[in-house]
Amino acid sequence: MRTVKIVLVAIFLATTAVSAQDAQKNKKEEQIVFSVSMDCHNCEQKVMKNIPYERGVKDLNTNLENKLVTIRYKTKKTNKDNLKKAIEKLGFTCEEVKPDAQK
Repeated sequence: MRTVKIVLVAIFLATTAVSAQDAQKNKKEEQIVFSVSMDCHNCEQKVMKNIPYERGVKDLNTNLENKLVTIRYKTKKTNKDNLKKAIEKLGFTCEEVKPDAQK
C-alpha cells in the first residue's frame, strides 16, 4: 500500500513539473523596436491607441523624439511581421531597429 502511494506521488510530481515547463513555453515573450514615421503627438497617439489591441501585445512604449515604438509581445500569438503590418496599416512607414543599432 505504501509503495502505491509513493508511486502515485511520484507520478503527480512528474506531471506537475511537465505542466510547469509547458506553461513557461507558452508564456514566451519577445521585444521588438521599430522606427516609425511618427511626426506629431497625434501620430504617437494613433499608435498608442491601436497597437495595444493587436493580438499578443503585452506592452507598448513610444518615443516621439526618436520616432521609436517598442513592443513586448507573446510569440505564440503574433510575430514581428504581423506587428509591422499593423503599424503600416495605420499609415506609417516602419522598419525594425536591430539591438546593436539602438546604442
